[in-house]
Amino acid sequence: MTEKTYNVLFLCTGNSARSILAEGILRRDGAGRFNAFSAGSQPKGAVNPHALTTLAAFGYPAEGFASKSWDAFSGPNAPQMDFVFTVCDNAAGEACPVWPGQPMTAHWGIEDPAAEEGSDIDRQRAFATAYRYMKNRIDQFLAIPLHRLDRLALGARLREIGDLEGATHPHAEAE
Repeated sequence: MTEKTYNVLFLCTGNSARSILAEGILRRDGAGRFNAFSAGSQPKGAVNPHALTTLAAFGYPAEGFASKSWDAFSGPNAPQMDFVFTVCDNAAGEACPVWPGQPMTAHWGIEDPAAEEGSDIDRQRAFATAYRYMKNRIDQFLAIPLHRLDRLALGARLREIGDLEGATHPHAEAE
């Protein structure tokens, strides 16, 4: 019996940094088991060059990425997603399209490395940190025995992954 190949969509507002890192990591590390995609609610139209240099620095392909709208994945000709992960707090708080097939969703928010305004070294450090946090989440995701968990247990595990080191929470404001 051949195991199913799962489609995973990473969402962020601009689709230029965190979601690109996530797509790149899962595209290689999950090859054969997962198809990785990324998109944004308000795409910047260009991938942040630090995201590409970070992927390359950690041995990942840095070609074939584009900043695109999540509308590309909500139409009738789009691949049906099995998992949709928001990786920025803004995207988590927005009204997302209705995804065909009722994919599993979770928020895996981390700080935006593109928001770093320091020196080039500071920006590179911010992207390396974002990469590390995202890589940890994806490694945990890849270790899940998907075929053995029911939907409720899987949902709980996906949310736990979102709470790993470096997590941001869109609704954790002070009262």
